[in-house]
Amino acid sequence: MAKCLIIALLSAISCCNLYAQPGSINSHKENSQVVRDLSGMRWKMKMMLPGEGVKQGLHELPPEDIETLVWNIAEVPGDVFTDLWKIGAIEDPYFGRNSVKAQWVQQYEWWYSIQFNVTEDISDQVVRLDFEGVDYSCDVWLNGHHLGRHEGAFSPFSFDINDALRVSKHRLESTNLLMVKLDPPPQVNAKVAGKKTPWFGDYWRDLIPFGIWRPVKMVSTGKVRIKDVYANTIINEDETAEVGLELSVENTSDVPKEMTFIASIEGKNFESKNITVELTKKVKPGLHKFVQNIHVEKPKLWWPWDLGKPNLYKARISVKEGQVNHDFREVTFGIREVTMAWNPGFTKDEVSFPRTTLINGKNHFIRSACWGGPPDIFVGRTSPDEYATLIKLAKEANMNNIRIFGWHPPEIPEFYELCDEAGLTVWQDVVPLGTGNLPRDQKLLDDIIHEAVLVIKERRNHPSLIMMEGGEEMLLRTADPLFAVGFLEALGDSLQSYVKLPFVPDSPLTCEMSQKAGFKPKEAVHALKYFYSMGFALMEDWYQTLDYPIVPEFAITSVPSVESLKKFIPEDEMWPPGLSWGHHWADLDRLKMQNFDVFGEERIGSLEEFVNATQDAQGIIFQNGIEYFRRHKPRLSGIALCHFITYWPDMKWGIVDNYQQPKRSYDFVKKAYQPLLVSFNFKKRRWHNDEALKGEIWVINDFYTNYKNCKIKFTIEDDKGKVLTSSNYDVAAIAENSAKKFFDIDEDILKSVDKKFFIKLQLMDKKGNELSANDYFFLIGDQATATKQFNGMREKMQKRNGKYTYGNYLRFFDDMTRQNGKDYKSGVEKPKASDY
Repeated sequence: MAKCLIIALLSAISCCNLYAQPGSINSHKENSQVVRDLSGMRWKMKMMLPGEGVKQGLHELPPEDIETLVWNIAEVPGDVFTDLWKIGAIEDPYFGRNSVKAQWVQQYEWWYSIQFNVTEDISDQVVRLDFEGVDYSCDVWLNGHHLGRHEGAFSPFSFDINDALRVSKHRLESTNLLMVKLDPPPQVNAKVAGKKTPWFGDYWRDLIPFGIWRPVKMVSTGKVRIKDVYANTIINEDETAEVGLELSVENTSDVPKEMTFIASIEGKNFESKNITVELTKKVKPGLHKFVQNIHVEKPKLWWPWDLGKPNLYKARISVKEGQVNHDFREVTFGIREVTMAWNPGFTKDEVSFPRTTLINGKNHFIRSACWGGPPDIFVGRTSPDEYATLIKLAKEANMNNIRIFGWHPPEIPEFYELCDEAGLTVWQDVVPLGTGNLPRDQKLLDDIIHEAVLVIKERRNHPSLIMMEGGEEMLLRTADPLFAVGFLEALGDSLQSYVKLPFVPDSPLTCEMSQKAGFKPKEAVHALKYFYSMGFALMEDWYQTLDYPIVPEFAITSVPSVESLKKFIPEDEMWPPGLSWGHHWADLDRLKMQNFDVFGEERIGSLEEFVNATQDAQGIIFQNGIEYFRRHKPRLSGIALCHFITYWPDMKWGIVDNYQQPKRSYDFVKKAYQPLLVSFNFKKRRWHNDEALKGEIWVINDFYTNYKNCKIKFTIEDDKGKVLTSSNYDVAAIAENSAKKFFDIDEDILKSVDKKFFIKLQLMDKKGNELSANDYFFLIGDQATATKQFNGMREKMQKRNGKYTYGNYLRFFDDMTRQNGKDYKSGVEKPKASDY
């Protein structure tokens, strides 16, 4: 009886998404594939010592055997650590310092298995297994047949399985057993650079993620199948467009076949007429490329949300032999053109590349933040719903771009689909090369390029993808810049042979090694000095020295909310800060110094006061820096904050925390990134009571809309909310795509102010409707005195850091046991927050 129930269970879990069978007669719009998604909770997992799984014969288990039913439960897509956490084998690696306790996991190989039934007839079909992504290396068996091996976390791979598949109308005889052996993850990133996400840097601790992180599907087609479709679009001078459908087609049989290809396009998110073309080709055995052009008379272009509508098309391609269908593909794409222009004001002796992005001929000023993702480094903990939430938050923060930079992997398809639909562009390091430690073996270098090509081919139909970059701080970290540049140039050439997008080899390109490699002194700046050299200058005295065409990174840190802290910091380490703060990258020295710069004090009276102050400090530094950079438009063409999110609960860069909760800094960024922004330009934040407040009123307009007969209201209030002065200024016209100073401010009204004062700005149209609002606060104090204090805090921090490396958080704790309340030797009480 038990055995019958198990057989019934195996049959039940073999359900799948079935479309019309290959070899049937369908309309062009109907899918002619059988697709079975093996994703879900039907997987099992088992731990083995390296090499023992094969030695013990796990790959030879009979397909109908029930032994794997007692293995631990697992989920695909997912990761090993999350599966172990769910079953209680490890404690939550995100909580406290549990990640240290889980390091044993990465010393083993992990076997994943799934049983499924195939009862459908597969005559005249080709059945394959599609693995969309396995991190990092694996071997695959089906019913004891070794299908092959794969290395590379980001590249998809497939196996044809007709010869290994068991097909029957009888349940036992139709049972199939798929086995995937995950190797222990690589321990040296330099040997897998560009093929696996770096697991180091000041983002994470030494726990190396791995797993089957993207779906596994079984797909059936006819003998002639479509391997790839690329919608290569061109906008003509007469404003018509061409859609060149580049088809990669494989005839898996050993005889030529007369095949008819039908291709059609129509609007996906707008109404349009269906355009269909048909051609017949003799397809010889093997792999071939065909190009079919479709002319579009009045194309609806894809735009970033602040320049127009993100119009999307869908293309359907079917292939049939006579009336019998073999295969079908549907892809979404957009018609848009991406070009680059030189930033005005910079000579070619100062920069090597044009850094102004044009979308369909219009200037796309990049208001961005680094993605810092995926949302979780353990991908089994996230979901498409979280992606939707985060993309929505990015757009609501007035961002028009997301930068996926070279410490983080290319994202899942849903990410790009959401960006396509939202009108958010993507600035993409194609594969993560956040290290200068490239391998010297030519085969390994070729493997990186091959991985990158597969990544870009999978993502190139997404109109949101507008810019490719080869590396992130690669030259900054290499001892051989000429070798690194040679590789990056080869990478760029390979990528651009597959997609027509701009390519920049590295970022920032202003370091010493970049200069040795031949790059120019003004290429771009990573605005990180304020954080990493904290205390050398107050924020406004620092950022006003920066003059570059683009800012790929602008960084400052903060602590998540108290509510979020409770989810990953043990209660007895919450306040004063315990070691888990340091483990999650809280730099207590710098956080207090940021607070001092912004507020004139460290704000350590309570947990909530300190947390809120760090978030406000992050936001104010971001706001003031962003506005400074934006006032340099068009000389400067883009900003990316570091970061929008990070991939575990930390005390670091993100303006949205790991629980998708915006920090207080998010609102400051949202304000500073308004496409139409009224802005106050000032030289300092600390003023004397006896001096006049001086500054300038600017308006930055990233829209391609002119505004006429506007009014600006300018108000100064003291720290009790009393209005010290309020003025209205008439603005005859605000030009499209512009940044302009309109008025000088010179107000002698600070005599009665005690500690701080506020400025409020409001831009209104001629009907009194608010177009933009902005506000700031300033301190009564002395800039030189504050700078001296800031320098002194830096000296104290450097003295502490002299004993430890940057990542060693024990520098904040005299004795690592004090998080338990008392020193175990002397019984001394736990110190106050100010002692840290």
